[in-house]
Amino acid sequence: MADTTTSFGRRVFLRSATAAATIATIELTGAGTATAHDRHGHGDDHHRHDHRGRAPHTVALPDGLQPEGITSGPGTRYYVGSLADGRIITGDLLAATSSVLLAGTTGRSLRGLKWDPRTNLVWAVGSLGTTGKVYAVNGRTGAVVADVTVPGAKFLNDLVVTSRAVWVTDSYVDRLTRVPLHHGGAPSGVAPAYLPLRGAWPAGNGKDFWANGIRQLPDGRLVLNNSTAGGLWQVDRATGVARSIPVSGGPAITSGDGLELRGDVLYNVRGTGGNDVAVLRLHRRHDGWEARWRDDLTDPTLDTPSTATLAGGWLWAVNARFGVASPTTAHYWITRLPAQHHWR
Repeated sequence: MADTTTSFGRRVFLRSATAAATIATIELTGAGTATAHDRHGHGDDHHRHDHRGRAPHTVALPDGLQPEGITSGPGTRYYVGSLADGRIITGDLLAATSSVLLAGTTGRSLRGLKWDPRTNLVWAVGSLGTTGKVYAVNGRTGAVVADVTVPGAKFLNDLVVTSRAVWVTDSYVDRLTRVPLHHGGAPSGVAPAYLPLRGAWPAGNGKDFWANGIRQLPDGRLVLNNSTAGGLWQVDRATGVARSIPVSGGPAITSGDGLELRGDVLYNVRGTGGNDVAVLRLHRRHDGWEARWRDDLTDPTLDTPSTATLAGGWLWAVNARFGVASPTTAHYWITRLPAQHHWR
């Protein structure tokens, strides 16, 4: 994940002229038509729905939103945060609707989001001005239930909600931030604590993106990707010791933004290219985890996706479009991709 001021030159991937032309066509037809459909109740479904007519191929987001994080639940309800003003947009993925859950405010920027089914809270990380922030937002009313300041934060990027804590990556600092929760997931009000990343974790330089996406592995350890050094990393939550997760069977994990995990299937957004989602299958071994590359999800409508969420039997990737010429007026959308339920 990245903000719109520090990432353009560092994290924009070049695409062919054919792909760029395809995106331009989608922007003028598919995404624009979906927006008209949401506002007026009609539109050309050819650009929005798959051939079975069950699910939209893209879901339009408000122009100029500058989206980054996405999460979902319950069912196919989604939440997308804005880098530009910290808005949270919600709607239904299958109905391709959108509305404002949390209004924007000057100086706020949101990146990673994660919905907690225990509380119906949407946890969001980002910043208010130069201050690192972690928010808990009521998924129904949009009320801010918790507003946590993280002292010393440089670039809070992504998060995962576990049974008793919210764990947050800081892409410029080699540490994780832990926000304690009450039993059942309610905010505790206890000040955040820090877990330095050590062991085999590649030391960052304080200016490039290191730790980015984060999820919890089935055994309780955390999995991180590294946007600059590449690779996948398992982290012990008690010690902060990180170990590389070996990846076999396909291209190396050379970068990465958001992660999504369901069972033993891990999705790494932009893990191997500028407009793809790498799909890996995780395997336990006696001393940790290993991964096998299984697929590379691509689609003509992907334009620098940042994060993804599983809902309704599909994987939904939000297109951040880092580097677009006019981000304050540009079209933005979510792309539907096939989820991996079995292996060929």
